Amino acid sequence: MSDRDYWERHARNYDASLRWVLGQPLPRMLELASEAVRGKRKVLEVAAGTGIVTSALAQTSDYVVATDYAEAMVDALEQRVQGAGLENVTCEQADIYSLPYSAGEFDAVVAANVLHLVPDLPAAIQALRRVTKPGGVLVAPTFCHDETQASWLVSRLLAVSGFPGQRRFTMQSLRGLLEENGLQVARAELLPGLIPIGFIEAAF
Repeated sequence: MSDRDYWERHARNYDASLRWVLGQPLPRMLELASEAVRGKRKVLEVAAGTGIVTSALAQTSDYVVATDYAEAMVDALEQRVQGAGLENVTCEQADIYSLPYSAGEFDAVVAANVLHLVPDLPAAIQALRRVTKPGGVLVAPTFCHDETQASWLVSRLLAVSGFPGQRRFTMQSLRGLLEENGLQVARAELLPGLIPIGFIEAAF
């Protein structure tokens, strides 16, 4: 089963697994993500999934293009956006490596809980850089699977179940990798949970 097939199959129960199993860091993550895009004119969200983060971004920015590469996820995303009456959000199917947008089109890019999933991380960051204005913001809250003993164990159990993770971060290694790829980290906060989330806000 390919990574895309995994997400097509799991779109239906994605919200429940995220909120009830790994959801402890989510309220703070949504608060920080919302603040990071406050006042931004145009925001791109990649790997938006079912739209858990999208709603928060729409509250503080002018316009959000929310994308995912799995069709089932985009269907769920559209249902959430329509149900919430979010008129400043457009939902589209798009691959992070080949985003169909103009260079420098966005003031900010949000990549929530996806950097540990992409096979070619430098290429993904370069693709995000291309569509973001110079000095624009990358918001990248990311599960840090190797941050604690408990998260290390949970991550290995997820792998046995077929979870398509590509790498396991600590907060330090996440920040270091982004800096190695030319980003200037403005904020880094570790959000505790069964698998902690490393919240990163950085400038291209």
